[in-house]
Amino acid sequence: MTESTIFLLTFILYIISAFFYLAFLFSKKPGRAKIGSVMAVIGLVLHTAALIVRTVESGHAPFTNMYESLSFLAWASVLAFIIIDKKFGIPRIGPYLMLIAIGLVALASSPLMPKDVTPLVPALQSYWLWLHVSVTLLGEAFFAVAFITSLMYLTAKEPEKKERMDSVSYRCVAVGFPLFTLGGLVFGMVWAYKAWGTYWSWDPKEVWSLITWIVFALYLHTRIVMGWKGKRSAIIAIIGFLAALFTYFGVNYLLAGLHSYA
Repeated sequence: MTESTIFLLTFILYIISAFFYLAFLFSKKPGRAKIGSVMAVIGLVLHTAALIVRTVESGHAPFTNMYESLSFLAWASVLAFIIIDKKFGIPRIGPYLMLIAIGLVALASSPLMPKDVTPLVPALQSYWLWLHVSVTLLGEAFFAVAFITSLMYLTAKEPEKKERMDSVSYRCVAVGFPLFTLGGLVFGMVWAYKAWGTYWSWDPKEVWSLITWIVFALYLHTRIVMGWKGKRSAIIAIIGFLAALFTYFGVNYLLAGLHSYA
């Protein structure tokens, strides 16, 4: 099968998964969440196959343009959700996470995103591309789960549910922050030095990555050192994810810089 066919099947499975998770949300029947989980896992397997086919066909990492990176971010988000759900058993966040994944896949599939395989510019012809982008997007995927659980905390009525969402949000940030730090900052700076001869250029993408990092560092500092929990932590996590989204989307389309080729 071609990459486009596998990608389409992935899209369909993600939609089916979201449907069953939504059915669970309204019916409270665990069996429907289980079906949603199985569909998400099968979709993730197919999505992995699509990424592998893209890599083989292009001869480079499957996240060198917006189409590829949107696909990879959707893949990473579903992976992060499956890991968190397996660990903590919170299928109620399933419909929201799967809708995010569906939105990313739909945007990647739209005519707005060129899908042709093109040769990489010299700056991208490096193994640091794999390390920098993949680890960064994995970190942002866990931030996405924290974003959803933080929103659910703010809308929850039952104290037990609020406490659970708050706890899961913290654990997602605790996983996403070191990944984002390593991929977005450490690997990024090393690669920048090798590509441009400087570790830091105050490029818009670098600046907004730093802003995102500072927000989540504030989240962890206020929680661990100052004992913040609940509403204040949820708000910081939401702001952090919105900063990450702007770093990913807004900078690419609104602010020109050294990363504009991506």
